[in-house]
Amino acid sequence: MRVVDFHTHIFPDSLRDRHRPLGDDPVYTALYTDPKAKMVGAEELIAAMDAAGVDVAVALNVGWRMPRLCAEVNDYIMQAAARYPDRLLGFCTVNPHFPGEALAELERCYAGGLRGLGELRPDDQGFDLGDAEVMRPIVRWCLDRGWPLLTHASEPVGHTYPGKGSVTPDMLYRFASAFPDVTFVCAHWGGGLPFYALMPEVAAVLANTYFDTAASRFLYREEVFLHVSRLVGVEKVLFGTDYPLIGHKRYLRAVHGLGLAEEQKALILGGNASRLLGLPDA
Repeated sequence: MRVVDFHTHIFPDSLRDRHRPLGDDPVYTALYTDPKAKMVGAEELIAAMDAAGVDVAVALNVGWRMPRLCAEVNDYIMQAAARYPDRLLGFCTVNPHFPGEALAELERCYAGGLRGLGELRPDDQGFDLGDAEVMRPIVRWCLDRGWPLLTHASEPVGHTYPGKGSVTPDMLYRFASAFPDVTFVCAHWGGGLPFYALMPEVAAVLANTYFDTAASRFLYREEVFLHVSRLVGVEKVLFGTDYPLIGHKRYLRAVHGLGLAEEQKALILGGNASRLLGLPDA
């Protein structure tokens, strides 16, 4: 069984130096000014994967507001994916609020071997994911290249936490309705969007929408795996940890203890991601 972590983050040394002033970027302010917030490089991610038996990881960028910061981390992810081609698949990030720069950066990252767009953080980056006019150039580009698009998502209710944000199911639904053909990945269980799939019109719109499990332990009881698998189909669930926020071992133990059938576990832990990313048979 191939295990694919669809949601991890790595950072270059230039950002891991906490003395560098990055306070003008709202994502850094919200998530990384706390000295306890972890920022790791590719080598630490690979070591954690080896220790837990994770075969492949998707290394995501973070949705920085400043295009120059997006590009700086995109560079590092390209370099890391080239160093570990069998272990890391890189996604880049851009800010759709600056469409000319964003499209040029997507082309550069595509030429550099990256495989998708994400993670976007619309509220921190200053754009509305559900605004079809803003998103159309980016989505058309992703459709032409066959790239998935992954966004941060948040719950409209419940406890607060750093970076929770306002990318809630209503915004995600507007995006999926406007662009039903793009491969759309909603992080963090889509902020609860799968629960609306009991409405037939919502289920129809979500035909190409997937949900990753990143940070699940901080958000829901473990039964969420069972419920979402029934609501949208087990083939729509992508195992993701949000490493280094959450480690792999405890997360994997929880999944194996849910009582899922072996074929369901295989799909969630790697089969769905392998299909989505075009990975060869394990």
